[in-house]
Amino acid sequence: MKLWKQEFTLEGLNQISQNTLVSNLGIQFTAFDDQSLVAEMPVDARTIQPMGLLHGGASVSLAETLGSVASLLCLEDTEKNAVVGLEINANHLKAVTKGKVTGTCRPIRIGSQVHVWEIDIRDEQGNRTCVSRLTIAVITNRK
Repeated sequence: MKLWKQEFTLEGLNQISQNTLVSNLGIQFTAFDDQSLVAEMPVDARTIQPMGLLHGGASVSLAETLGSVASLLCLEDTEKNAVVGLEINANHLKAVTKGKVTGTCRPIRIGSQVHVWEIDIRDEQGNRTCVSRLTIAVITNRK
């Protein structure tokens, strides 16, 4: 069953992310299917901490980016509703010092007012480096 209610392309997702934290961190949407959304982030000067390791906050930013965009794509009417993060947690499981990480976002629950996502982040060797859970609230758009 297809999760997405909005029509979109990877090019379009990457375009709307220009001049935001997403583009500043080098996050790029790379794939999707009927039940998941995928993005990559480089491990470089933009995303490491002083010890040369991938910053935990960068991993959380990748996770929240994926879940927030996924929730937006699940809305029937983006003129009427918007999405905002309520809570995020992350377990950092393995250090990364170079290359890139890939996050895959899958739904745990998509309700009318609350969405819950699991975001699995892996390094280029396929090792799980971080697992995150994000809770999103669907609110009335105040634009």
